[in-house]
Amino acid sequence: MQYRTLGRTGVQVSTLALGAMNFGAIGRTTQAEATAIVDAALEGGVNLIDTADMYGQGESEVMVGQAIKNRRDDLVLATKAAMPMGEERNHRGTSRRWIFKALEDSLRRLDVDHVDLYQMHRWDPATSDEEALSALTDLQRAGKIRYFGSSTFPAYRIVQAQWAAREHHLSRYTTEQPSYSILQRGIEAHVLPVTQEYGLGVLAWSPLASGWLSGAVRAGQAITTNRAAALPQRFDLADPANQARLDAVEKLAKLADQAQLSLIQLSLGFVTAHPGVTSALIGPRTLDHLKSQLAAADTVLPADVLDEIDAIVAPGVDLAAHEKFDTPPALLDPSLRRR
Repeated sequence: MQYRTLGRTGVQVSTLALGAMNFGAIGRTTQAEATAIVDAALEGGVNLIDTADMYGQGESEVMVGQAIKNRRDDLVLATKAAMPMGEERNHRGTSRRWIFKALEDSLRRLDVDHVDLYQMHRWDPATSDEEALSALTDLQRAGKIRYFGSSTFPAYRIVQAQWAAREHHLSRYTTEQPSYSILQRGIEAHVLPVTQEYGLGVLAWSPLASGWLSGAVRAGQAITTNRAAALPQRFDLADPANQARLDAVEKLAKLADQAQLSLIQLSLGFVTAHPGVTSALIGPRTLDHLKSQLAAADTVLPADVLDEIDAIVAPGVDLAAHEKFDTPPALLDPSLRRR
């Protein structure tokens, strides 16, 4: 396993980090299975575990908390808030009121007295940066969080939040968690240059593109990723965007064979090769999934392989831009376009 400094924090984290979204109902993973995955990940050198309050409406946090008992100090623990937690309209977003309540709920579920990294799961257009940053700064000073970060923020919002922290003399986001894979390279054009400029750590989610790059989606074969049942439109080959992804996957699989790598090793090695990326978040549902992903822990892709990847999917290009979750609200809601 390789290790890198998380932004400017001084904290050393593994280049493969364990994402816990599949713990519980989402991945049909039991507590015993989740604990076994955590055990194997830590034994393999992983030292960062990332979850969120909305994963199974708190179920993932409970399972992570059980799995890390008696070894809390041996790992970097990250969770997230801001996504809806039920129907109540104020149980979401980044208001001071909700951030305080959401963190208390997460600490209780995780059964810890603090988290190392607390991330705002999405930018909340209803809340000012000053409001969110002041709440997070107060929680940091109270010792309930060590650092805080953002997730899936558009580049201009990352810049705005950095400016707001300086303007109002508040602590700043120290990390960003964007979607990044060979098939979704758009952040190379905007987000990664910004995070590098401000010295933010980057934890890349979905480096295997929801199964597209795990070997679960291949031409002429049945799709085996469980994501296909939950989100069938993302794997419908009648959609030209999905056909483009499949075409790229077939070329990447051939390249991996030529490089004597698995497709997973090629894909994770690509993400961790970027100098702006700190860690790739792997989200195994089973121990076998974890083992196949940990095999990429020391993968370093040579320049000629990286060049071949660029020829298959050009730098800065998203093959499914509609799945990025960072589109400005005015482009999604016509009522906001001409106000």
